[in-house]
Amino acid sequence: MTVLTRFAHSRISWLALGGTALSLEAAALYFQYVMKLDPCVMCIYQRLAVFGIFAAGLIGMIAPKYLIVRIVAALGWAVSATWGLKLALALVDMQNNPSPFSTCSFLPDFPAWMPLHEWFPSIMLPTGMCTDAPWHFMGVTMAEWMVVAFSGFLVVWLLFIVPILSRSAKPSLYK
Repeated sequence: MTVLTRFAHSRISWLALGGTALSLEAAALYFQYVMKLDPCVMCIYQRLAVFGIFAAGLIGMIAPKYLIVRIVAALGWAVSATWGLKLALALVDMQNNPSPFSTCSFLPDFPAWMPLHEWFPSIMLPTGMCTDAPWHFMGVTMAEWMVVAFSGFLVVWLLFIVPILSRSAKPSLYK
């Protein structure tokens, strides 16, 4: 069993994934409540994508020795990171090419049976505009940093997908 396979089959790897996503969620709340930067609807959707990655980490931590658990967690990770990257790229496009015909809505489009913005308004209610980019770090906007973050999640997923899908090795007579 390779080092990557052993790591992918351990709780610590899934804890690292969930912890990284949780750190991004905490940073989002820091930007919102300490730095007073209002999140737009695309930011709220990206928070949800990051939460999906966090949930994938939790699922993977449940029983990482079982292939089916790792598959479910890896699928959640891939779907959430891909959706988040798509959202981040769309937000970067809105900010770089503002148009009165291409704007985001004021309220999120959550299903009627799950109005997260009503249940958790302090976290899921957008109060900003998508075309605003008030924060820059090293000349890069927050939306562009989220492209980097979601791309990083996908690169790591690509690195780990084969070890995640591999079965635990039985003791070998040839080692």
